[in-house]
Amino acid sequence: MAGFRDRGTYLDDLRIVPYPAVTLVVDFGDGLLVDDAAVREWRGSVVLGLGPGGVRVRGRAIDGLQIRLSPVVAHAVLRAAPEAGGAVVGLDDLWGRDARRTQERLRAAGTWEERFAIAEAALLRAHEAGRPVDPEVGHVWRRMVLSRGRVRVEPLAAEVGWSRKRLWSRFRSQIGLTPKRAAQLVRFDHAAHRLAAGHSAARVAAETGYADQSHLHRDVMGFAGVTPTAVAAAPWLAVDDVAWPAAPRRTSGT
Repeated sequence: MAGFRDRGTYLDDLRIVPYPAVTLVVDFGDGLLVDDAAVREWRGSVVLGLGPGGVRVRGRAIDGLQIRLSPVVAHAVLRAAPEAGGAVVGLDDLWGRDARRTQERLRAAGTWEERFAIAEAALLRAHEAGRPVDPEVGHVWRRMVLSRGRVRVEPLAAEVGWSRKRLWSRFRSQIGLTPKRAAQLVRFDHAAHRLAAGHSAARVAAETGYADQSHLHRDVMGFAGVTPTAVAAAPWLAVDDVAWPAAPRRTSGT
């Protein structure tokens, strides 16, 4: 979880770089406006699924809580996997009255730590009441993350004792992407952060499992809708090391 507050800036068409996690954005400000590639708009608190980019953010007086959930955890917390393709869903549509009550408590909280505690308690309740993913699906996702997306699907199916077809079907229904696309997203995320750290596209391609620089370019365009050069300068990635350090697990920003 991370808290974001910027009272003096107007966000205009900020493109969100895809990330291998389901993201909850709880808005406390004057109305964050989110739109996607299908030209649909949401105001306020939303859930961003896995998948390609095309999601943009606009708004003034930003004040909100962003929560990243492993898709394995999100399946139970949100009671289903968000639709494939990076879908945006209103938080109220998934949690109903629970979402409204939780947001009211979060807005009334006096400190970030209090907000984090309220959000964590709500997530734990939802997780305990939800249905977990199949252990086999959880295992395959963890292997993808540990290998940074450099893994073939067929050996993973053999590891869990499933056919390729069964793994494809169960993984997609519970995670929101096919196994192949999910592995590509994990690899893309590693490459994107290497680009943002200042490494050249040629070096990143060679060290993250792409056939060549053109392959990296196509993958970045496919996920983010922009070139590797633009991804390297993306504001959304620039704050990652500050907002999401390896430890501690909670941070607040102003």
